[in-house]
Amino acid sequence: MLTRLKVSGFKNLVDVDVRFGPFTCVAGANGTGKSNLFDAIQFLSKLADNTLLNAALSIRSEGGRTADLRHLFHRVGARFADQMTFEAEMIIPPTGIDDLGQRAEASITFLRYRLVLGYKADGELPTPGGLEILHEELMHINVGDATKHLCFPHKAAWRRSVVKGRRIGEFISTQEKEGKRIVKLHQEGTSGRPREYLAATLPRTVLSSANAIESPTTLLARREMQSWRLLQLEPSALREPDDFTAPPRLGVNGAHMPATLNYLARLSHNGAPPAEATSPVLDELAARLSELVEHVRRIRVDRDEHRQLLTLELTDRSGTPLPARSLSDGTLRFLALAVLALDPREEGLICLEEPENGIHPERIPVMLRLLEDIAVDVESGVGEDNPLRQVIINTHSPA
Repeated sequence: MLTRLKVSGFKNLVDVDVRFGPFTCVAGANGTGKSNLFDAIQFLSKLADNTLLNAALSIRSEGGRTADLRHLFHRVGARFADQMTFEAEMIIPPTGIDDLGQRAEASITFLRYRLVLGYKADGELPTPGGLEILHEELMHINVGDATKHLCFPHKAAWRRSVVKGRRIGEFISTQEKEGKRIVKLHQEGTSGRPREYLAATLPRTVLSSANAIESPTTLLARREMQSWRLLQLEPSALREPDDFTAPPRLGVNGAHMPATLNYLARLSHNGAPPAEATSPVLDELAARLSELVEHVRRIRVDRDEHRQLLTLELTDRSGTPLPARSLSDGTLRFLALAVLALDPREEGLICLEEPENGIHPERIPVMLRLLEDIAVDVESGVGEDNPLRQVIINTHSPA
């Protein structure tokens, strides 16, 4: 859960300091930096899993000039800033698995990550320059200080369920050594010397290379940042049927909704195919959608055994079946979010741009209630029925 983000020198963001709750709406006019704030979150997420170059190339830039990394830096006139700074405060999962299947347990779950990147000119490249790590650090936030850092209403029981542990010292630090910047990855639970890396030659962040053996808390910070997603629900992906072998997890573009819903329906029946009209998941989904579209009677996933296809199908009050391809864009987006809300596997941060698109103005409160229901309930402790999910939306709409 991202509770605070400070950004400076990235695109049009200068000295930006934003605190987030479980559900946060960022509203404003065009060009004020709403999408760039999401880009900053996505950039940090990509940096937790990719090289500096690949993470930078994955972020949209003005005029489509993604190959010129200079355009990630703040510009005034013809001059670009020479560095950009990110600082994120986050609540991380208490346990997790590293890339080799090793289990990790966090020594503390409330952390602050700071990263400073500089522009490195390279005259030999056809497109000028690259990125260089100038500073990287990962520090704990004391459990006793959590109340003043969590600037949204919440119950103490919820806070105690997510903020745990005790840590003295750093997880990642940067210092000058013989005129060179050295990034250190400190080992947990041992008195061993930290691993040292020359910052100028690092192709990726130190955080992105953490494992469960040496640095479990750093690994879980990485896992948290990897879970920060920008949903860009595309009607074409939402309308597509799925093969029987499709992954049963909703994609960031809305793909695999039939496979995901089929999985959830089976899960509610202990893995067995649900009867035609007795799935509580499908019933709940239909009830939710009926708040937006009044003529919904039933939702089902049609299994075509001959073509090995799963197709989402809505039945209206007259008994007419309507496949996903005949539903409106707004209905499909709402349906995808409702499926996500029902999936207990979904955790982490979800960013969504302009969720009111395709929704009738009178139905916007219905969309807002759905988005708030996706987010964790801070009135009770986190658990299987209350996963640690966070929603941040941006909008032009005053409503």
